[in-house]
Amino acid sequence: MATYDLDEQERLDELKAWWKRWGNLAMLGLAVVIAAAAGWRYWQNHTVTQSLEAATVYEKLTQSLAANDAKGAREAGSMLIDQYKNTAYAPRAALLLAKLNAGATDMKSAQAQLEWAVANSKEPAVKDLARLRLAGLQLDQKQFDAAMKTLSATHSDAFAFRFHDLKGDVLIAQGKPAEARAAYEAAFGKMAQDNPYRNIVELKLDALGGASK
Repeated sequence: MATYDLDEQERLDELKAWWKRWGNLAMLGLAVVIAAAAGWRYWQNHTVTQSLEAATVYEKLTQSLAANDAKGAREAGSMLIDQYKNTAYAPRAALLLAKLNAGATDMKSAQAQLEWAVANSKEPAVKDLARLRLAGLQLDQKQFDAAMKTLSATHSDAFAFRFHDLKGDVLIAQGKPAEARAAYEAAFGKMAQDNPYRNIVELKLDALGGASK
């Protein structure tokens, strides 16, 4: 029993010595772990809350557009971009607002919103769609170099035919039919056989003398 008590005392003394040397650091490490866990839970809860709130505002935006309430749509869209810019709804709101403003011939605002969507969207498909609409807007305003720069950005293969096709349109507007034909041929080659847009691209190629052999 005495030996047992002595062993226990030695262990206790070792623990006291260790704690005296490392106790503060251990407590600090534990505090950091607890704070990190709490921060992670807060971030998760905050993200979920933000998404739910953004979904409600986005619904108001779509309802306002359906009711032809431009003022209400702009208010809801601006709220999403300003207060919920880190959610997936904000870039989508920017696309809708750009379409609304383009319809109202406010091209400056439409272009700014599309540029914002390109810069801030984390979804490749939304980013690609914003680029296509931005390039189309730039083409309409005869900003040919800017449109080609927009269309030259990296994009997903799913949208490749649309990028090539729009490049062809820009090149036609620049008076470069040979380069336009090459762009349309690239677009045609990227499309599936059952893609209904193939007929449109084929008509563009026919207008330029058909596909090169």
